[in-house]
Amino acid sequence: MATQEETFKKIVAHCKEYGFVFPSSEIYDGLAAVYDYGQNGVELKNNIKRYWWDSMTLLHENIVGIDAAIFMHPTVWKASGHVDAFNDPLIDNRDSKKRYRADVLIEEQLAKIEDKIQKEIDKARKRFGDAFDEAQFRSTNVRVMEHQAHLDALHQRYSDAMNKMDLAELKQIIVDEEIVCPISGTRNWTDVRQFNLMFSTEMGSTADGAMRVYLRPETAQGIFVNYLNVQKTGRMKLPFGIAQIGKAFRNEIVARQFIFRMREFEQMEMQFFIKPGTELDWFEHWKQFRLRWHKALGLGDDKYRFHDHEKLAHYANAATDIEFQMPFGFKEVEGIHSRTNFDLSQHAKYSGKKIEYFDPETNTSYTPYVIETSIGVDRMFLSILCGAYREEALEGGDTRVVLGLPPVLAPVKACVMPLVRKDGLPEKAREIQDLLKFDFKTTYDEKDSIGKRYRRQDAIGTPFCITVDHDTLTDGSVTIRYRDSMEQDRVKIDDLHEIIRKATDMKVLFRKLMNA
Repeated sequence: MATQEETFKKIVAHCKEYGFVFPSSEIYDGLAAVYDYGQNGVELKNNIKRYWWDSMTLLHENIVGIDAAIFMHPTVWKASGHVDAFNDPLIDNRDSKKRYRADVLIEEQLAKIEDKIQKEIDKARKRFGDAFDEAQFRSTNVRVMEHQAHLDALHQRYSDAMNKMDLAELKQIIVDEEIVCPISGTRNWTDVRQFNLMFSTEMGSTADGAMRVYLRPETAQGIFVNYLNVQKTGRMKLPFGIAQIGKAFRNEIVARQFIFRMREFEQMEMQFFIKPGTELDWFEHWKQFRLRWHKALGLGDDKYRFHDHEKLAHYANAATDIEFQMPFGFKEVEGIHSRTNFDLSQHAKYSGKKIEYFDPETNTSYTPYVIETSIGVDRMFLSILCGAYREEALEGGDTRVVLGLPPVLAPVKACVMPLVRKDGLPEKAREIQDLLKFDFKTTYDEKDSIGKRYRRQDAIGTPFCITVDHDTLTDGSVTIRYRDSMEQDRVKIDDLHEIIRKATDMKVLFRKLMNA
């Protein structure tokens, strides 16, 4: 059985082989931590974005969208705190010459201790079966209690160090925990240092007249500086939200794990403006809605969990992540944050403009609080691929690689195939494709045996394969083959549209979200 690391390598290779993700500028040996989306990848990515955008702007009449510029006035980033505080704590291993985020090293150590506890519990559950009492086992088993005490102490120490951003203490934790470099296996560490993640450039035609500007490290500030424009022109009443999808850029020194952490990435963010004092209720509301949004895709409820932040950002009074179980552990795909009124207050202060909301019910003006939902498109893309990729053993000793993608997100919904390339079958297949292509992304394939063609479509996650044979010409029926079960049905050509629509219509997911 393949290890998690081996499985992840297979997924990365699969992405390139089947046109999902390519290394950027590959003919020039690539550019570290920068990737391009191929012909199937861009379709999957666009479907993810459509699922998010419509779930925000169609299902909620009080959420509207914008598309703000990547370049912004440099004072925006001073007001937001990014110029002074957008830093990562980095540490180098002198032997491997590799650089790491100190906080990530410590969080991985915490995860290792949690894994030790879980292994003890799993062993006991197997031994005692239905009679197993996990709570009692946790409170009485010596090894579990020792691990838990270690975990709690480290957890508290790490949390304190991050909240104070005590770099010396972060290094001391790494030393005390005997954390080694994954490459060299040594503990020869440098001190921890801060590193600002923003890319900067100059705007203007001359060196003297140029203005220093930044590539935005997040899309949220474009929403905040447009709060008044949207609120007034849309005559929006609290509570209301502003959604945006766009590129952001961070000079990640420790970019790794394929498209999980990149220097150029895409975000889907919604800022929800609310009355002060209601933020924790709305925080809980959006936590639950966003988790339902993920789970509705059917990749497995047990693959998701909440992870509350140890260190709250300077603007937040509550924050949690929705994590997905990747082959390299549970990792963040979305953050939900209660940002208080920090952003609007800061922009009012730095711009000199009054940024408030007049509440007609109370006849008062105040600065709204904000709940943010922020999801990385690329991380979402990776989580879906990891959740969908599987290798299946077939009768006769063969195997197939299949992407069990949610049909609503699949790059191609149906592949139309003539059984043979003669006798008018290709022409009939093209005619059927023409009937479907206005509503569904379809493809046509006549090369190789039917079995090989099925395997190609399995590998890109196509839910339906439609085979045109000689009987089609007389009875108006085709064979439809289902990706996951590999079962085949004989159906009328006139019924194809409805069969595919039922399986790929996002409205089904939206109803599930609203009725939960």
